[in-house]
Amino acid sequence: MPRISAYIIAYNEAEKVADAIRSVQWADEVVVADSHSTDDTASIAQALGARVVQIEFKGFGALRNDAVAACTHEWVFSLDSDERCTPQAAAELRELADSAEHGAYFVPRRNYFLGREIRHSGWYPNYRQPQLFRKDAMRYELSPVHEGYELSPGVTTGCLRSAIWQLPFRDLAEVISKMNRYSSLGATKKRQAGSSWGSAFTHGLWAFWKHFLFKRGFLDGWAGFVIALSYFEVTFYRYAKAVELEGQARWAEEWKNILRR
Repeated sequence: MPRISAYIIAYNEAEKVADAIRSVQWADEVVVADSHSTDDTASIAQALGARVVQIEFKGFGALRNDAVAACTHEWVFSLDSDERCTPQAAAELRELADSAEHGAYFVPRRNYFLGREIRHSGWYPNYRQPQLFRKDAMRYELSPVHEGYELSPGVTTGCLRSAIWQLPFRDLAEVISKMNRYSSLGATKKRQAGSSWGSAFTHGLWAFWKHFLFKRGFLDGWAGFVIALSYFEVTFYRYAKAVELEGQARWAEEWKNILRR
């Protein structure tokens, strides 16, 4: 039977990492890719038998590629610290790796937020990149956040039937914290060049209505409203921070010219 490495990326996730590790202890190897956490993340992971590798954070794409490189087995299962692998998903993952039709597999995720399961808002099945894949089947794009992936030539993808769980935010404070961090990282993407205040507002407004109305977030009650509002905020501030960065660059150049006079 092929052996599976499970990797978990983490930074200051002492409150979440233990449950994530316990949910993948069925794997032949558990690797925690820690970006020099200042809390007990690393010591908790080591106490649970995970191998901790320290990786300097240079964006999520590079972090995931380095985490995969640290895995030693043929198959890799990617789990974030706010995700939990269910027994049903674990059994299916083992089965697929043993008789794989594809080189990479997407995994559906069920989300729990503000005391309820989120059934709409675009949060189910909520696939991200393939989470089970042969080590040589794909690489992540070098994006600072919301990184894409590139499949190796000839690799096809499939989907699991069984879902894992995601608990994306412990509270509203973490919603705000992640919005701030992700919008700052997203502002540096090349596609944000030439942003304006008008584009910041219109893109943010579209993100809100897309999740609240078109993806039926209103059926998730106040939780759906908060989710849609968080998409407005992270989108608006991603564009707004790009405007700010370009303004700072122009001022720095102007200041150099002033000093030369």
